[in-house]
Amino acid sequence: MDIPRPSCALLILIVLCLTQLTECMNGGKINFREKEKQILDQILGPGRYDARIRPSGINGTDGPAVVNVNIFVRSISKIDDVTMEYSVQLTFREQWLDERLKFNNLGGRLKYLTLTEANRVWMPDLFFSNEKEGHFHNIIMPNVYIRIFPNGNVLYSIRISLTLSCPMNLKLYPLDKQTCSLRMASYGWTTDDLVFLWKEGDPVQVVKNLHLPRFTLEKFLTDYCNSKTNTGEYSCLKVDLLFKREFSYYLIQIYIPCCMLVIVSWVSFWLDQGAVPARVSLGVTTLLTMATQSSGINASLPPVSYTKAIDVWTGVCLTFVFGALLEFALVNYASRSDMHREMMKKTRREMETAASMDAASDLLDTDSNATFAMKPLVRDGIIDSKMRQCEVRMSPPRKNCCRLWMSKFPTRSKRIDVISRITFPLVFALFNLAYWSTYLFRDEDQEK
Repeated sequence: MDIPRPSCALLILIVLCLTQLTECMNGGKINFREKEKQILDQILGPGRYDARIRPSGINGTDGPAVVNVNIFVRSISKIDDVTMEYSVQLTFREQWLDERLKFNNLGGRLKYLTLTEANRVWMPDLFFSNEKEGHFHNIIMPNVYIRIFPNGNVLYSIRISLTLSCPMNLKLYPLDKQTCSLRMASYGWTTDDLVFLWKEGDPVQVVKNLHLPRFTLEKFLTDYCNSKTNTGEYSCLKVDLLFKREFSYYLIQIYIPCCMLVIVSWVSFWLDQGAVPARVSLGVTTLLTMATQSSGINASLPPVSYTKAIDVWTGVCLTFVFGALLEFALVNYASRSDMHREMMKKTRREMETAASMDAASDLLDTDSNATFAMKPLVRDGIIDSKMRQCEVRMSPPRKNCCRLWMSKFPTRSKRIDVISRITFPLVFALFNLAYWSTYLFRDEDQEK
């Protein structure tokens, strides 16, 4: 049976009404994923968007495109003194306005569009100027996204790991502070076409539980570092990370062992001067140990042309240990000299005794009995008169406390040991006072 045309139109109208009624009953839900696809095809479709052309300037002018940058430091894995570099993992973000990407947000219900392919839109040609190595993270998926907002703003975020150069001044090592920079610049676009700016409000963020094995991140500073070449001026950003070296590790591993070696070398001053094997072996052992430790310290540092604080410390400690070994050589020489002097004195006394006995025997042979009875009295009177003259002419020497104390040690070798027991610790204490007051309380301006 044929249906009249007005009835067919009425049927179509009823179907449309039922469809609208069904949508209303379902709460007016819209397939936003389908809408996103339609919008992306609309703004990024063939012939609609060219990623090779940079965006316009502010307010659609022909000025440079402005890119706001901020970074989030996730971790700093190492700071290498030998190669003068550090490794950092960060989330890098850029944000700019591209009016060609504006779209309808469906009454505020579509906040942004998400892309994972950076080549679909125009990207700033930023590079890290002090980079040595770097790589992206692709596990499980590439750690990158692009968000396009309804007003045309584009947010680009990516997680990267970098190994960056960090020139260091090690004059105060290990009591030093190092400033490591992260520099970002445009590679091909000059400031007439592209300008990088730090994002207002916390342009650099650092993870709260940042842990470094031998350093502490004291602070960080953001700045601009535009560079001029013969091809133009290029926009550049930099962030300076100020690291302070942790001293406790070096105190336990270097300074305290060196002090102990120096003090052990002083034990030879208290050993008997005749214990030659013990004193020689102690001096040589401490000297070799100190030299080995000094070599180990320098092996973990780059060969620089200036003197470091640790070089001053190890050099002076090595000098003290070597001085203790030389002191024993001096004591040994003085001991042999004292023995030779005592032997000479003993020989002289024996010769004088023999000569006096010979003279007395001659007198006994030549004198008569009467004269023999008188000679001893005359000779004793002459000796007594000469002794009284010596007592009158020679006043007793005045002895101060130091001489009086030193007179307790009759030999020169013993005196050298006693003086060394006092002099070496005293000079080492004065050196420590000068060393720590110089390097601990030095101003930051002098460090540079």
